[in-house]
Amino acid sequence: MSTKLVEAPANDELNALIDAKFTAFREGSIINGTILDIRPQVVIVDIGYKSEGVIPSSEFEDEDIEVGDEVEVLLERLENDEGMVVLSKEKAAHKQNWDKIVKVYEAGGLVKGKVKSVVKGGLMVNVGVEAFLPGSQVDVIPPKDLTEYVGNIYEFKIVKVNDERQNVVLSRREVIEAERAERRQRFLQTVVVGDKVTGIVKNLTDFGAFVDLEGMDGLLHITDMSWGRISHPSEMLRIGQAVDVQILDVDRDKERVSLGLKQMTDNPWADIEAKFPIGQQVKGKITKLLPYGAFVELERGVEGLVHVSELSWVKRITRPSDVLELDQVIEAVVLGISIEEQKISLGVRQLEENPWDEIEARYPIGTHISGQVRNLTAYGAFVGLEEGIDGMIHVSDLSWTRKINHPSEILKKNEDVEAIVLSIDKENQRVSLGIKQLDNDPWSDIDGKFKVGDIVKGSVAKIASFGAFVSLEGDIDGLIHISQLSEEHVEKVKDILKVADEVEARVIKVDKIERRIGLSIKAVNYTEDQLEKESKSFETLRPSGDLVGLEQAFNLAAAATTTDEEWSPSAEGEEEKKGE
Repeated sequence: MSTKLVEAPANDELNALIDAKFTAFREGSIINGTILDIRPQVVIVDIGYKSEGVIPSSEFEDEDIEVGDEVEVLLERLENDEGMVVLSKEKAAHKQNWDKIVKVYEAGGLVKGKVKSVVKGGLMVNVGVEAFLPGSQVDVIPPKDLTEYVGNIYEFKIVKVNDERQNVVLSRREVIEAERAERRQRFLQTVVVGDKVTGIVKNLTDFGAFVDLEGMDGLLHITDMSWGRISHPSEMLRIGQAVDVQILDVDRDKERVSLGLKQMTDNPWADIEAKFPIGQQVKGKITKLLPYGAFVELERGVEGLVHVSELSWVKRITRPSDVLELDQVIEAVVLGISIEEQKISLGVRQLEENPWDEIEARYPIGTHISGQVRNLTAYGAFVGLEEGIDGMIHVSDLSWTRKINHPSEILKKNEDVEAIVLSIDKENQRVSLGIKQLDNDPWSDIDGKFKVGDIVKGSVAKIASFGAFVSLEGDIDGLIHISQLSEEHVEKVKDILKVADEVEARVIKVDKIERRIGLSIKAVNYTEDQLEKESKSFETLRPSGDLVGLEQAFNLAAAATTTDEEWSPSAEGEEEKKGE
């Protein structure tokens, strides 16, 4: 029997086999190892290589390990300066997690993670690897305080991965918006008008509030918040408040929902006419004061308006705040109701008798009254008859003979005067008075006082460009036209006469209807024939121009005191307007 000897491989072949085995260990790869020894600083791990590997003990701080346990490690280096294999358990986990993150990112999936800390611009999150969550992506509405998220676990969408920099950017907002979109669709498919739902006030604007209804934003308009009047939604709601509302309208195409809060309670206006009939006396609290009136709350959701004109029969109230205060409880009378506009008109003055109702009985036309001048205006004087009731004396009713341009020419404020009641307008609350009516009209018997041809004396009262006015007996004025001052041509009246000059003149015209007396200085020594001729010549002057009625002439005289321009019919018209 022969024995066949097997020849051992050559040394170079053996080395090749060993190298082939160890080349399976590639740096940067993840392999399994067995714990051989646990030391204070390092843990010795056998990976089946020619030498053991070492891992810092700090990488096992959160784990209970024993000799013989198997672990997955990352082969960092096959040999360090001490001939040991350098391994890392943490980096193996990081690499595995990174690969998972990349796969989730590519698939568009979600990943869970725990918020570790607040950093500049956002949060750091552990999702197996460290990832950044920008502040704008934390929630639908960027939060004011990021620290409230630290330590919490959430689901995130991976929005960016950078292999080179090993950066991961997350978004929680996109996850929330996707969930809201899904809930919104479910809500729109199931909700119907009339449903009562609960939501959270998300935002307040001047025109209403947006309410979150499980991902669906509904608009609660300010007009649907209360049956009463409110100025701003913040008077009833606050952000974050839970509120029960009713669905008023659903637009599934535009994904819009209209909500109502006042519809959750009975409409107080439904039987408003029965509760507050016209003429009924009511009581309420003032909720708002405006320049035109005061709003009064009669019951919750029902307000009435007291217009400023309905506060007093006689007092002149400029603003309601002059006599009323907020939260003041007042009594009033219902004047009118508009159910469509949900308005109630109230009056306070109706609680008292209207002094104008019996005004005609207290001040019959023709009554002689006395009172104090309360105010002067361009067109007349107001005289107090009783508290809150004035009578007015128009400038045209101050004198029979004088043209008064302003009542201050003969009256003063606070002066006591006597007058006659001329007329009463109850509807417009006006009493017309007259002073000249206290005396007889001197023009009524003017024919017995002045005749053509009479020689009269008087003093110059006013100078005008067209003539001079002379005060005659009986408080009557006559006009000496410029053409009647002298036989010679006169350029300016003031060259011949001055105010207060005493003059003697002859009456050449008496017109009772037009209330005018024409005088002439140059005709004082005329014979009867000359006077007749001059009178006829005077008649040919234009009534609307050279010879005017005293009312018009006095207007012109007032203008002539400040200007020396030639008088004309157009000037007369302008002065008439000023007189009015």
